[in-house]
Amino acid sequence: MPTMADVARDAGVSVATVSHVLNDTRPVLPHTRQAVLDAIDRLGYTPNSLARSLVTARTRSIGLAVSAISNPYFTEILQGVEAGALEHGYSLLIADPHDDPEHERKVVQLLLERRVDGMIVAPSADPRALLAYLRRHHVPTVFLDRLVDDEAAPHFDQVCAASAEPTTRLVTHLTELGHRRIGLVAGRHGLSTTSERITGYRHGLAHAGLAHDERLIVHGDSESAGAERATAALLSLAAPPTALVTANNAMTIGALRALRERGLSVPDDIALCCFDDFAWADLFAPRLTAIAQPSREIGAQAVRVLLDRLAEPDRPARTVRLDCSFVHRTSCGCPDQLPNASKGTAS
Repeated sequence: MPTMADVARDAGVSVATVSHVLNDTRPVLPHTRQAVLDAIDRLGYTPNSLARSLVTARTRSIGLAVSAISNPYFTEILQGVEAGALEHGYSLLIADPHDDPEHERKVVQLLLERRVDGMIVAPSADPRALLAYLRRHHVPTVFLDRLVDDEAAPHFDQVCAASAEPTTRLVTHLTELGHRRIGLVAGRHGLSTTSERITGYRHGLAHAGLAHDERLIVHGDSESAGAERATAALLSLAAPPTALVTANNAMTIGALRALRERGLSVPDDIALCCFDDFAWADLFAPRLTAIAQPSREIGAQAVRVLLDRLAEPDRPARTVRLDCSFVHRTSCGCPDQLPNASKGTAS
């Protein structure tokens, strides 16, 4: 197996120069760097990551703690994180906190014990124990998708998509179609995405001059079974909604099950718009009108923000919000749109 000394001899440089190229510890002239990289390629040299981490106190690894990895939205975020990490020479260690505050802190501790350089975390609805642990151990951390509250925000970088304005866009579209009783199947209590989408829903009603009826807001706990129960409750009202907004893709599936159980057709009996587009939304009959989040870019952006934090630990914390797209299909009751005219920026 070739060694660093073999690479140095082949490239005609010192072992120290090879080390600087591998670890980015000192600037190296471009032609010298290329000579080292060519030698590594010719010899098939593989750096000893463990030995390198002992010298640099860095493992070039990132811990990712995200619940519901099977959810297509989070799967695409994971793909973005993985691609971003690989692009910068980092490996990825993944854990699922199961949206449980106690388990969340434990899995983050386990990741830190693996000596990851930093964390990317989608926090639970009650991240107090997690925040205390991260502060106590001074862990470079980026919160993903779900934001922590304002009091904690100055200490951590955060990356997410816009939530309130796109939900307003969905509600406004339904009001423009004549709907006056619009139900919202909201997510789990305590999540920033839940509160922001409720805010956006209310803004959409207000924009149309409609008072909001609290009975039309139900919580589906961000998962399919909960949304099925919540939608059934809406449909049991004396004056049920004529349109629904579902606040994530898993809850859209649950809502559709509840509608099917009652023999209701979308959009003939009830219109439906959803937050989160997903690969098969275009295959439903009718095709689902949705807000599409830039999930892969969210993941890749989280990596970039974390690497900025590692390079400059004392820089001010920042929150990055990415725009969503409104994907206009037919579940809202509109005629079908041409594929190349189906997307626009969400307001």
